[in-house]
Amino acid sequence: MKDFKPDICINVALPYQDLHIMDACLECKVDYVDTANYEPEDTAKFEYSWQWAYRERFEKAGITALLGSGFDPGVTGVFCAYAQKHYFDEINYIDILDCNGGDHGYPFATNFNPEINIREVSAKGSYIQDGKWVETEPMEIKRVYNFDEVGEKDMYLLHHEELESLALNIKGIKRIRFFMTFGQSYLTHLKCLENVGMTSIEPIDFEGKKIVPLQFLKAVLPDPASLGPRTKGKTNIGCICQGKKDGKDVKYYVYNVCDHQQCYKEVGSQAISYTTGVPAMIGAMMVMTGKWKKPGVYNIEEFDPDPFMEALNKWGLPWKENFDPVLVD
Repeated sequence: MKDFKPDICINVALPYQDLHIMDACLECKVDYVDTANYEPEDTAKFEYSWQWAYRERFEKAGITALLGSGFDPGVTGVFCAYAQKHYFDEINYIDILDCNGGDHGYPFATNFNPEINIREVSAKGSYIQDGKWVETEPMEIKRVYNFDEVGEKDMYLLHHEELESLALNIKGIKRIRFFMTFGQSYLTHLKCLENVGMTSIEPIDFEGKKIVPLQFLKAVLPDPASLGPRTKGKTNIGCICQGKKDGKDVKYYVYNVCDHQQCYKEVGSQAISYTTGVPAMIGAMMVMTGKWKKPGVYNIEEFDPDPFMEALNKWGLPWKENFDPVLVD
């Protein structure tokens, strides 16, 4: 074991530890893949600046860091890169739509790490317009959309990390937004928890100890891993792009539909885990086979999307295209 060296490090669910893991990869000269960007544990803020600062060091070390190889971020970035390569000269507007039509039967539970999920949802929303961030109040902007194989759902504008990188890497962007669906029961419970301070990340004194309310809440909520056998329904996640090709207006929607019960039957997990794990595997495969091997730190949309898109069809996340989608106003 003394001479053992891994081929690649895949960081699937440790956003607070990204930088420590990247440091270890530099020291050991090992390629790095993650599924979400770095977020300081004591601040509800996530952006790529901390990880982009590693670009020169990874390049000099001759190793690759692939950032955001989950679904969103991840597949959504590949979808946009694929649209840009094949259907557009420039993409002016992107709306990323994340719909979870699943029902786990609990009054309140989160489909992935409760601490990350609640921090993300309770934070202020934002989108990029004409090269600048526009900030909104949490859940301020609501739209209703009819999702293929799921149906009509309420969705809300959130801040999401892939907006930051896509706005830089996709040509012609004027506006890019991210929407996620939530049911009324989830929102009602979340509001109550916020009102009594249970979503706070500020430590409080409790029986002589310092505790973080959100971390305590995480401990009493259902474990997301336990939701697999009881979750029914489907997810639908994709990107609506609008732009120009040969001087003509073009609109294009590419998305994946994933069935919770089919995922549990195949791997023993619900679709949220499946749609994160498969892209992480594909991203690692792209790096290890040399198709995306390039020294430095890169977001997923900076590479050729075609081999990744082919792998999605092969490994359980087939995608669909719509060349006349209903647009989000």
